[in-house]
Amino acid sequence: MVKTITGNMFRKMILNGAKLIDTNKEHVDALNVFPVPDGDTGTNMSLTMLSAAKEVTACQSNKIADICDALSKGALRGARGNSGVILSQILKGMASAMATGDVITSKSFAKGLEKGTSVAYMAVTKPKEGTILTVVKAMSEYATKNVKKSGDIDTLIKETIEAGEEALKLTPELLPILKKAGVVDAGGRGLLIILQGFYNVIAGVEEENLEFDDKVKSEAISKYSEEAHFEIQDLSDIEFAYCTEFFIINMHKWTTEADIDRFREKLMTIGDCVLVIGDLEMVKVHVHSNQPGVVLTHALELGELDKLKIENMLEQNRAILSKKKEDLKPYGLVSVCAGEGLSAIFKDLLVDNIIEGGQTMNPSADDIARACDAIPAENVFVFPNNKNIILAAEQAKNISKRKLTIIPTVNVPQGLSAVLAFNPEDTLENNIEFMTEAINGIRAGMVTYAVRSTNINDMELKEGDIIGIDSKDIVAKGDEVKDVTTELVGKMMTNDVSNITLYFGNDVKEEDANSVAEELTKKYKRCDVDIHFGGQPLYYYIISLE
Repeated sequence: MVKTITGNMFRKMILNGAKLIDTNKEHVDALNVFPVPDGDTGTNMSLTMLSAAKEVTACQSNKIADICDALSKGALRGARGNSGVILSQILKGMASAMATGDVITSKSFAKGLEKGTSVAYMAVTKPKEGTILTVVKAMSEYATKNVKKSGDIDTLIKETIEAGEEALKLTPELLPILKKAGVVDAGGRGLLIILQGFYNVIAGVEEENLEFDDKVKSEAISKYSEEAHFEIQDLSDIEFAYCTEFFIINMHKWTTEADIDRFREKLMTIGDCVLVIGDLEMVKVHVHSNQPGVVLTHALELGELDKLKIENMLEQNRAILSKKKEDLKPYGLVSVCAGEGLSAIFKDLLVDNIIEGGQTMNPSADDIARACDAIPAENVFVFPNNKNIILAAEQAKNISKRKLTIIPTVNVPQGLSAVLAFNPEDTLENNIEFMTEAINGIRAGMVTYAVRSTNINDMELKEGDIIGIDSKDIVAKGDEVKDVTTELVGKMMTNDVSNITLYFGNDVKEEDANSVAEELTKKYKRCDVDIHFGGQPLYYYIISLE
């Protein structure tokens, strides 16, 4: 029986949770209901947890608050795709609630789940039930209701996971597309794997390859259905001018660990990049502040100072900026895409930075922030070009030093249309309006192949079938790429379409693309038909109708 969780144990729980989801990510990927080769939920959640684990490993303190802070920051920086971003918000909420005590108790664990649920729901513009949100909410409700009954935290966590399993079984009843595919929600399964990893440390279980029964059971009924590193920058951007570093040694006999914690808290009120690590033998201190004298005065209350170093960061930057002063332009553009040809097209349209990504390789919030920070611009427009990247792009706003505006493009044709609508001489507000209007006038389709046999939208699919996707629905299938492509265009066609553009992937020969274009030209004489080499993986064609 375990009553509380210490900082050291919590660290091990996080690392084991990351290990378990990484080991079982392929199973979670296989639960994706859309039968296209972008199995990403398990991979994205794994990458998010691995980033959190890396940050926690680097944390020098076993204080619950410090580990919670590292967990929250690491998860946010590594968040990939919708599933990763939502997971990072669940962990952020849990961490903020559990960080208040010296240990994690049953009560603080329940409060953590409650806060994690709240933060996660707020992070999603239009929350959907039948997803990871449903699962975490059910666990939160169970833990809150039963926290007083379960005196031992290991029992509470075990039973809470079981409640989550019951909620997971219900997800197909709440989200019809899951029921049609015959699976439960992938994100919910991923979250339960991570919490199982947490629990296994408490229970002393070394379990890596789990077994799941994630097929839909129509009789499933659940009671839960109710319900800082300093970078060269402009002088005006430097808030704290003095980098102060030293050791505190030979502590006063009356100094306690609590005094060190209070010292850290004082530094956080007068500076940033605060580092106070160590114990009653020696403490290393690093802080950026405008009051180095005050920092030293507070430190002397704990003990003696050694190896003192104070550097004027304003003067350091003056020397560098005097050699090369970089003026920021008003706007910058960042686009996400996969494929040599598509990257070249965006660059020809004067997009500043291309992030390699898309299906199967969603960039993290940190990847997006770094790409934006590399552009010398006051405002940066980001074109995610994939619905599974939009949330990560939104989270990049919190860690980028630029002002980011996310244009919610869900495919490459929308991204190209938005870029073409951009006017470097216009205002920020007008550009947002014009680009948003531009993406609403685009019809996009994709031709790929089914990665597994399934039945979706009353269409029987076999593994390897060529499929045509209009927006989010599969509307065409067949054995030949050319036939499916022309059928897809026919399903997408309306009387107001005057331009058809095909971007062919790296598995399509140019002569084959020309053949498709010729057939479309004959069939739709009023339309201009263009082809471009996209070089994208997985998708034979990306189609744009305007």
